Amino acid sequence: MERESMEFDVVIVGAGPAGLTTACRLMQIAQDAEKEISVCVVEKGSEVGAHILSGAVFEPKVLDELFSDWRETGAPLNTAVDHDDIYMLSSALESKTVPPSFVPKTMHNHGNYIISVGNLARWLAERAEDLGVEIFPGFAASELLYNEDGSVKGILIGDMGIDENGEPKDSYMPGMELHAKYTVLSEGCRGHLGKQIIEKYHLDNGKTSQHYGLGFKEIWKVPSEQHHLGKVVHTGGWPLNSGASGGGFLYHLEDNQVAVGLIIDLNYQNPHISPFDEFQRYKTHPVISQYLKDGERISYGARAITKGGLNSLPKMSFPGGLVIGCDAGTLNFAKIKGTHTAMKSGMLAAETLAEGLMAGIEGGKDLDCYQAKFDESWLADELYKSRNFGPAMHKFGTLLGGAFNYIDQNWFGGKFPITLRDEAPDYAQMADASAFDKIEYPKPDGKLSFDKLSSVYLSSTYHEENQPCHLKLKDKEIPISVNLAKFDEPAQRYCPAGVYEIIEEDNQPKFVINSQNCIHCKTCDIKDPSQNITWVTPEGGGGPNYPNM
Repeated sequence: MERESMEFDVVIVGAGPAGLTTACRLMQIAQDAEKEISVCVVEKGSEVGAHILSGAVFEPKVLDELFSDWRETGAPLNTAVDHDDIYMLSSALESKTVPPSFVPKTMHNHGNYIISVGNLARWLAERAEDLGVEIFPGFAASELLYNEDGSVKGILIGDMGIDENGEPKDSYMPGMELHAKYTVLSEGCRGHLGKQIIEKYHLDNGKTSQHYGLGFKEIWKVPSEQHHLGKVVHTGGWPLNSGASGGGFLYHLEDNQVAVGLIIDLNYQNPHISPFDEFQRYKTHPVISQYLKDGERISYGARAITKGGLNSLPKMSFPGGLVIGCDAGTLNFAKIKGTHTAMKSGMLAAETLAEGLMAGIEGGKDLDCYQAKFDESWLADELYKSRNFGPAMHKFGTLLGGAFNYIDQNWFGGKFPITLRDEAPDYAQMADASAFDKIEYPKPDGKLSFDKLSSVYLSSTYHEENQPCHLKLKDKEIPISVNLAKFDEPAQRYCPAGVYEIIEEDNQPKFVINSQNCIHCKTCDIKDPSQNITWVTPEGGGGPNYPNM
């Protein structure tokens, strides 16, 4: 098909903190040098921030570097952290407070802010547009385009108005090609183009397998007497005592709101585990329920988190572009924070791109000078110091891993003379269902715990009807012949939105994909033990519509 095209110096895929920071910093450099650089940001969500979900406690030093006037210009950093509590939950009712002196230094939050990363992205988008960046929300980057020499030429915006059989509907609108000298992939965790580019150019050669967690988050409106503005609570232990690891959080925001969530590492073995139900149980613990009781749940969402750190970080440049932020995996697991590191990777990307463009370096080249900038930055230093945090938790468990990390961070400053590695991919950890007893989760009470469908409703998820399924099976037989037979088809449980189910049809099991429920968390792409599911972008504008997550 002959398609219309537009030309830019730089095309950025994903209007999250990393992509928008890249755009802002690149235009700042261009203006200071009195040079013209054209920058376009493509966002698959219906608006900037619609698909962004994060805890989030934010470290503002990167914002000081990007916009030193952020305090005066309305950046949505409204709630300073004024108190940190960390608990070890030993059972459904019991807990112990961890004294601050026994907490790894990286987990202290003095000077940080409790924020909505979605609202931060919206603010960054306004600043980017003020600087001359073009932002196209509601358009999904469906494919990468290549030059004859194999370098990346740009992206293809997915067609709109295609039915499930691949035929044009009355609303059909063909996608447009966006050509660029350089393309920046900042799609967030497990971006489908980032996944392709890492594989195509073998950017992860010699690296530890990437690791992931699944993060749940709800926002509650609570009675004022239960609200403590600026309070941060982190927990370890229960309910994750079925061979799973991770931790929980509860943050007190402005307007009598609290954000509560649970992060579950996706390396768990027991296929009967339902991360969603573990989260619902978590909220019933007295440490958490004391703040939620008599409150109203107003938002729900879930998102995979890239947490392999420095050991898993791929080469971030390729012929014709860069892969940055959570698309590459820059989260600092020791701090449980990824926004400031994603933004710093974007600043380094902007400086690299500016040097290349202003020096007249021909488009399509590998800007491998990015690595030198990265190595000289505080980002590399942070990720180096946190390199053992995740592997220690995976190898030694919550208690012993926590003890190792305390020693590493507080005694050695993150420079313990040994580097731990966790080589096995998360999906490969899944064991046979027959090795475990089934888990009977309590029924939701409608007060603290809820079912999946009512939760998905709160995510405001919407997909245009009768469009091609964006959850692709390599082999349609595997869900029944392999995954059901061996693992009791764990997609029924690991999906936090009820997308996958097994039904009976003519006395035979049938695998059903309810793609309209998908909240774009990417867990299926990560955790399917047969690696049979590939997540691709649906029609632009589809998916969740998070207001302030």
